Amino acid sequence: MKKTVFSLCFATTIALAMTDSFAQKGKPLYTFPIGVESYTYRASFPKSVVATLDTIKALGITDMEGGAPKGMTGAEFKKLCDERGIKISATGSGYEQIVKDPMDAVNKAKELGASFVMVAWIPHQKGNFSLDNAKKAVEDFNRVGKVLKENGLTFCYHNHGYEFHPYEDGTLYDYIVKNTNPAYVSFEMDILWAQHGGADPVALLKKYGNRYKLMHLKDLKKGVKGDLTGGTPPENDVTLGDGQVNIPEIIRLAKKAGVKHYYIEDESNKEYEQMPKSIAYLKSLKE
Repeated sequence: MKKTVFSLCFATTIALAMTDSFAQKGKPLYTFPIGVESYTYRASFPKSVVATLDTIKALGITDMEGGAPKGMTGAEFKKLCDERGIKISATGSGYEQIVKDPMDAVNKAKELGASFVMVAWIPHQKGNFSLDNAKKAVEDFNRVGKVLKENGLTFCYHNHGYEFHPYEDGTLYDYIVKNTNPAYVSFEMDILWAQHGGADPVALLKKYGNRYKLMHLKDLKKGVKGDLTGGTPPENDVTLGDGQVNIPEIIRLAKKAGVKHYYIEDESNKEYEQMPKSIAYLKSLKE
């Protein structure tokens, strides 16, 4: 892993130099701490947690969405992150787990020092997300979100694309947003999965504004036509700015809406190559 960290540091230097080549006049558009969704390094954490966190630190990342790796407590993982100046602002929970025991999710989040807990998948038959699925999710999210709020945390639902099945004059995603209590339920927009599911992330931000508290920054390969499965091959996850998602406009609207944390999530198998370039791209954006 030492060689990997060295390579990453070298790649970071190159990427930062690339930022100058992107330079434009004006104030920086992206003004938030660089964040990462820990799933980006899913192949590295099992090999060495310490080396992976060193890699993340070398990129200048100071914000993370994630949980303790297998075999490590939340407190142990938080300590390693704290030592490297990385704050765990959000963590995830499985739908079944948080519905069964929301206080367990509360305790795990607090152990990590997280303020947000997100759920990224609603159980359903693949390719057939239904109104009944959405109604059950609304009921569960309102109940769970209330428990989290009473314990000083914010619950967020993370879209995955399948929610954009047509329903009445909109989609089942619209149904979920409109029927969840804003006092208890907020949202994390995954911009790739919104685009892949046939939605327009820009239009969603304009429509639902401050319901969004978190965001996954990802880009979908140009020419890829999405669907409602909530899945796409890893090669379709490309460096920010190289794909079909309108990232500059999304960030402008997200800032206006009050999104609190932005996490780069790279689901490709080329994260060591793409992450430095994605960071350089964000830093290059100007108002």
